[in-house]
Amino acid sequence: MRGEASATLSGIRRTASGRSAARQGRAEHVVAIAGVNLLADPGGALFWPDECVLVVADLHLEKGSAFAQRGVLLPPYDTASTLARLARLIDHYAPRCLIALGDSFHDGQGPARMSDLDRIKLKALQRGRDWIWIAGNHDPDLPAEVGGRRADVLALGPLTFRHAPRADAADGEIAGHLHPVARLAQRGRAVSRRCFAGDERRLVMPAFGAYAGGLNVRDAAILRLFGAGFTAHMLGAQRLYAIAAERCLPD
Repeated sequence: MRGEASATLSGIRRTASGRSAARQGRAEHVVAIAGVNLLADPGGALFWPDECVLVVADLHLEKGSAFAQRGVLLPPYDTASTLARLARLIDHYAPRCLIALGDSFHDGQGPARMSDLDRIKLKALQRGRDWIWIAGNHDPDLPAEVGGRRADVLALGPLTFRHAPRADAADGEIAGHLHPVARLAQRGRAVSRRCFAGDERRLVMPAFGAYAGGLNVRDAAILRLFGAGFTAHMLGAQRLYAIAAERCLPD
């Protein structure tokens, strides 16, 4: 069952507990998009303190089982691993709302292939909060049994959340789909990390899924979104590193 083509988010309570959760035991990395201060987390999620909203992109749940059906055997633990990482972030930030920016499942049959235990874990993460699935190109029609609400596009204040970034988008776009990765020379070798790619107008989020691949930020598909310059916010173990995109290495 699909939701409306676009939606607005209302009724999210702004709470002191949500804002303070972002400040406990973790270095804050603030990115300002369309005048809104957001916290980029080294786990690959985005937190909006004023609205108590947590955002993730491209979970690609059940990618391992999709590959297994084609005879490509991968360890079948990607869904459990991704949900466990997401659970830690939800515990840390205590969001009133979670927005998943599409391709949350690797394909339309992914929800049916989930183990009973992973299905229980997902339901537990949804309990007590608004959960919004943005439609992706891999999962445009999620079944009702995965819970939550569905929308193609979600508008909240000056920000617009969608799966794939649009070249003609107005300021305030938060999107996924491209799985940005930054490659940097460090101590004589190249290091590649998932990253947020953004300027003051828009942000493209890293893929959150355990088995999700990546696209170099110097690829034309990303460069054409930003024009003259933008920043790659590379994920580290405990913090992020803001690197000018022109300093990043191509593949």
